[in-house]
Amino acid sequence: MSDPIKNRYEFVILFDVENGNPNGDPDAGNMPRVDPETGLGIVTDVCLKRKIRNYVETVKEDAAGYRIYVKDGVPLNRSDTEAYKALDVDEKTIKEKKKSDPDLDRKVRDWMCANFYDIRTFGAVMTTFVKAALNCGQVRGPVQLGFARSVEPIVPQEVTITRVAITTEADAEKKGTEMGRKYIVPYGLYRCEGYISANLARKTTGFSEEDLSLLWEAILNMFENDHSAARGKMAVRELIVFKHDSELGCASAWKLFDTVRIVRRDSENGTPARSYQDYQVDVDESALPAGVTCVRMG
Repeated sequence: MSDPIKNRYEFVILFDVENGNPNGDPDAGNMPRVDPETGLGIVTDVCLKRKIRNYVETVKEDAAGYRIYVKDGVPLNRSDTEAYKALDVDEKTIKEKKKSDPDLDRKVRDWMCANFYDIRTFGAVMTTFVKAALNCGQVRGPVQLGFARSVEPIVPQEVTITRVAITTEADAEKKGTEMGRKYIVPYGLYRCEGYISANLARKTTGFSEEDLSLLWEAILNMFENDHSAARGKMAVRELIVFKHDSELGCASAWKLFDTVRIVRRDSENGTPARSYQDYQVDVDESALPAGVTCVRMG
């Protein structure tokens, strides 16, 4: 692995959905998540991190140093046990070995960071209550995402469909079709803000320039291998990156985020937005503090 990153970053992700459900809410029958006070659509950070993890897993195929810790069908304890085996310890002997090697906890943590890309990136809680002795520590990752919110209020629609997929033999004797429902957002443009700490990368996980390049690639392509009928047409339209010329940064994150302005074109006509071209995205680079540069990808 190469050296950790040396610059702090903030970034803004702009993505949209057309005739799909970007993030269903289990508490509302899997309808698209909505802020009840404002009507703005919501996509959770967990949902977006899942897309990033899936992309890295797809392109790296469990290559050394780029495995995924939080993945479908793999219990966390299975991966934790690998770290113990690599360091020649187990649940029964680790307490005794810590007496002779006080640095053992850090070695276990570092092994996990070196082998799993998502731990190196997002961090992880690697302590389980099922098997308390199996403890690989807790890592605060340098990359953090907030919830994504739609730029304008969304109007989720419930679409009734007719399907011929009859479930049981008894039902098949009575009917040839069944009714079903799908929930969609006709169109929504979402904005997500994120942070990357070079300080945490250096002190804890070792998140490197190569890891950073892969992160940008994963964000830009996180929906490209995730298309489904339920999610409709989803795409990352732009990734706006603010780079500081120091480890701790040169300005408050909110000042940088405020330079990104998204406005409706021809908003006077009162028609709802139905495409990305209905918006204009500008970055006021003249308002950027000294030591901060902006790069727009997409």
